Amino acid sequence: MENIEAIRKFFNKDKFATDMGAEIDWVKDGCAGCSLTIADGHKNAGGSVQGGAIFTLADFAFAVAANSLGKMTVSASNSISFISASKGTRLIAEATRLSDSRRLCFYNVKVTDDTGALIADMSVTGYIKDIDMPF
Repeated sequence: MENIEAIRKFFNKDKFATDMGAEIDWVKDGCAGCSLTIADGHKNAGGSVQGGAIFTLADFAFAVAANSLGKMTVSASNSISFISASKGTRLIAEATRLSDSRRLCFYNVKVTDDTGALIADMSVTGYIKDIDMPF
């Protein structure tokens, strides 16, 4: 397992995601799992989890996974499909590396809830910079 405490410390500076409640659950081999306990502040006017909260959690999981490999990596393109509304109390995002090269990486992020329902599916193309990560 990667140095998860150093990774958590670095990503605590990602205030948008962490202030929203996103947490890093695990990191391994360029993949990561992050989660979020659903609160009233995450819901839209219709009572469902706001798409922006789901997107943020998925993008955060991608960032943790891709950057855990040691080079600063940012999203270049994201495409998300919202599949169903959550009936659970927690969202779970799992980012899986599909492939990478010197400058580009490709990830899939599945967002489920604690009932096992598929909530969203995101495809991400990341850009790998020549900047070493501090962990």
